[in-house]
Amino acid sequence: MTPSERRVTGTLSAIYILRMLGLFLLLPVLALYAETLPGATPAMIGLALGMYGLTQALFGIPFGSASDRFGRKPVITFGLLLFAGGSLLAAAAHSVAVIIAGRALQGAGAVAAPIMALLADLLRPEQRSKGMAAIGISIGGAYLVSLPLGPVLATWLSVPGIFLMIAVLALVMIGLLWWQVPTPVVSRSAGRPRGELRRALADPHLLRLDFSILALHMLMTGTFVVLPPLLRDQLHLPPAQHLWLYLPTVVLSIVAMVPLIVHAERRARLKPVFVAMVALLGVGIAVLLAGSHALIGVAAGLLAFLIAFNVLEATLPSMMSRLAPMAGRGAAMGVYSTAQFLGAFIGGAGAGWLRGQHGTQGVLLAGLVLCVVWFALSVGLRAPAHLQTRVIDVAGIGPERARTLTDELSALAGVAEAVVIPDEGVAYLRVDGQRFDPACLQRVAGVRA
Repeated sequence: MTPSERRVTGTLSAIYILRMLGLFLLLPVLALYAETLPGATPAMIGLALGMYGLTQALFGIPFGSASDRFGRKPVITFGLLLFAGGSLLAAAAHSVAVIIAGRALQGAGAVAAPIMALLADLLRPEQRSKGMAAIGISIGGAYLVSLPLGPVLATWLSVPGIFLMIAVLALVMIGLLWWQVPTPVVSRSAGRPRGELRRALADPHLLRLDFSILALHMLMTGTFVVLPPLLRDQLHLPPAQHLWLYLPTVVLSIVAMVPLIVHAERRARLKPVFVAMVALLGVGIAVLLAGSHALIGVAAGLLAFLIAFNVLEATLPSMMSRLAPMAGRGAAMGVYSTAQFLGAFIGGAGAGWLRGQHGTQGVLLAGLVLCVVWFALSVGLRAPAHLQTRVIDVAGIGPERARTLTDELSALAGVAEAVVIPDEGVAYLRVDGQRFDPACLQRVAGVRA
């Protein structure tokens, strides 16, 4: 990655992590705090915990579409303001009902799709999986850190203090967004945002990717509904020692993930690696199902599961950004983000019900069936085109010229995608090497190839 790409990836990853901290930091402490407030019932406390994810899912598509129409950075800023407002409301709450309202407002700032679309706009295609992987790894790290950190912060700051801290961080992130992240100018000639949303919902290949992220997060949350009780009750591993299973498997899965992603990107093997990882996910669940009576079986199954999960979590957004039309990338990412949060909700709720009816084995068997269905659908996915990236010098142009230049570059033969970043004085082109003639750039004013 270039220094600019590393800065963009780091800043956007930090913003993405912030919204996840709104969920992770409060998971171990919010229920206990809510019990002390008026109106507390088990159902209301559950609603307080789940409302954040529900509104994230509901507003994912509108925010993604709005970012196509009004620009990524203004929409992300608005979402962070909603997130901060919800945090302040929850911090001042004196009843569970107000906590629920604050959590709903937090989740309404559904900036995941605009963040991923902005990252895709600003990274070269061959660097997108790295950027998405950085976000995925950071979220995984935030999750592992947040579970033990939440109770510590609740002791130091109180739960309202955690909400206040998150609100302040949201405002800080707005400043970083405008200070550290350049503003891309992309072609909007492919269609209006509303039309692009319809296309995103009708495209069978994009829908396959939406189903993929839905299934992936159903499997992740569903598996972790039953895995901790399995370790405690069947393998007699105390909860305090579960970390010593999770930590090495997470580290090894990340080590295994990197060469697989590099191979997929450099050898134009995204689809084969994707299909193989869906199969590996099923193998991991099958090993968990068959080896649940022994720690070594659980460790082997979990390692296979996490390798596949990490690779898929990193490559799915990259595949989405390649298959989605540029002008409708935000809308496509909005559908994708909605499917992701719905998957987490359905996986957790569904696994809880299945565990009560059919036990751990029933949950894992259902996960294995889902993997078989997913594998069958993934075989028919269109492989993303393997395009070359050209970096063009456009130093000295203003925003108005950048908009017209983007359209002129997009119209050249062999150019599949064009992004002009006037702040950096460069334009990125995705081109078909067999059809693109570099000499045609001489006819475009303001371009120095």
